[in-house]
Amino acid sequence: MALRSDRVHRPGHEQAGAFHRIVLEHPGASVVLALDEEDRVFCITQYRHAAQQRLVELPAGLCDVPGEDPVEVARRELREEGELAADEWTHLLSTYPSPGISNEQVHIYVARGLRHVGRGDFIPEHEEAEMETFWVPFVDLRSAVLAGRVAHALVALAVLACEARGLVPNGDRIK
Repeated sequence: MALRSDRVHRPGHEQAGAFHRIVLEHPGASVVLALDEEDRVFCITQYRHAAQQRLVELPAGLCDVPGEDPVEVARRELREEGELAADEWTHLLSTYPSPGISNEQVHIYVARGLRHVGRGDFIPEHEEAEMETFWVPFVDLRSAVLAGRVAHALVALAVLACEARGLVPNGDRIK
């Protein structure tokens, strides 16, 4: 990742004055909403220094290998962070979570047909060394997102998109 300062002219207004914008160059990331046969979601918590707290998250990682397909990044992260592999992969959406400052694009997938596998040669370190994992029913995670108890934007996007696309039962609605 890198920061750069761009001199910008609004498209179609090249004669108007230029202005500066700082851009965080980011390779992108993949996120996995892993659902078991009981519609429970595999979640992690880990400390995030920028937020100064532990957050409920989904397995995710950087698209930092040139040419690697984002779904392969998702597969790798599910294995490394969850010791899981999946038989079925559905692309939910790709989004720019903070386009005012970053060119990061995030690819969100649903993984089903889960089975336990090892981490391979991955050794958790730094924040990941203290990572905790747990399973939560999808409807409970959705409720936590809507109530603001789970505040990670990518978790919210994944949960709401998964439900909107009809990939999980609706369960009881929040009033």
